[in-house]
Amino acid sequence: MTAAMPQAAAPANDQRIGAVLVFGSAVVWSFGGMLVRFLPDADSWTIVFWRSVFAALFLLGFMALRDGPRTMLRLFPAMGLPGVAVGACFATASTSFVLALSYTTVANVVLIGAAVPLIAALMSWLIFRERVSLTTWIAIALVIAGVGIMVSDSMTGSVSPLGDALAVLVALAFASATVITRRFAHVRMTPAVCLGTLMAATMAATQTPAFAVTAQEMLVLIALGALNFGLGLALFVTGARLIPSALAALLGTAETVLQPLWVAIVHGEIPAASTMIGGAVMLVALFGYLTVEMLRQQRRPAAADVKPVPKP
Repeated sequence: MTAAMPQAAAPANDQRIGAVLVFGSAVVWSFGGMLVRFLPDADSWTIVFWRSVFAALFLLGFMALRDGPRTMLRLFPAMGLPGVAVGACFATASTSFVLALSYTTVANVVLIGAAVPLIAALMSWLIFRERVSLTTWIAIALVIAGVGIMVSDSMTGSVSPLGDALAVLVALAFASATVITRRFAHVRMTPAVCLGTLMAATMAATQTPAFAVTAQEMLVLIALGALNFGLGLALFVTGARLIPSALAALLGTAETVLQPLWVAIVHGEIPAASTMIGGAVMLVALFGYLTVEMLRQQRRPAAADVKPVPKP
């Protein structure tokens, strides 16, 4: 396994860029629910297959244009076991998410997924002794409380232990990918997430009853795969290398707030009052935390040297 590099604090400018990129990935991912609404008749495994295929094609094209075909091919073996681990984590998370929705409610999956920042913070602290500030812990607690309020009206349905176990697996896999990406910041993780999309596509190919879709569905799947999934992954693994694992996972929860907003705007599905209240709590927690962190960084002495943002 590739040796982990020492975790020196990144310059303030790099940390701000990392936070913007990770938040941008959450925004891009948040369009997923709105796009899936345009595929009411498609099988879930068929959606996963085509989404993963187009995400892989996007990431391959992105790396080919950025690095050239020969360099791109060398990036895959260069990522080592950390890259393989990140790819496997994202493949596990995306596949388990689909399976979880087959056994339990969306509310349960969302609520359990809110634990990702807490899991990432605990993993970083227990394994790598990465310090987690008190403001981060407070923000994580508020985000979890906000998600709890959001899904409180839909928690009355039957609960499947298997479905909830799969949702926990999603949270564990995503948190693990976040921590590994941060810990091995010197490893280029774009080929890793590309590998993850290929793993997910392979798994879906063994499960889907049919690959055929209509021309309109294919256009939606291209957007869902290339832009929603592929671009989101590229933004996330680039930004997550520059900021603490807990912060990266915390910013990612913005997806939970924004998803119902886009569905409401495009499809007219007005969320319940509890959803809006819970979302407001999450937004206040996120932006309050970011404001505190920016003020704290402004009080620090400016870094003598500014490192360039590493390529994804």
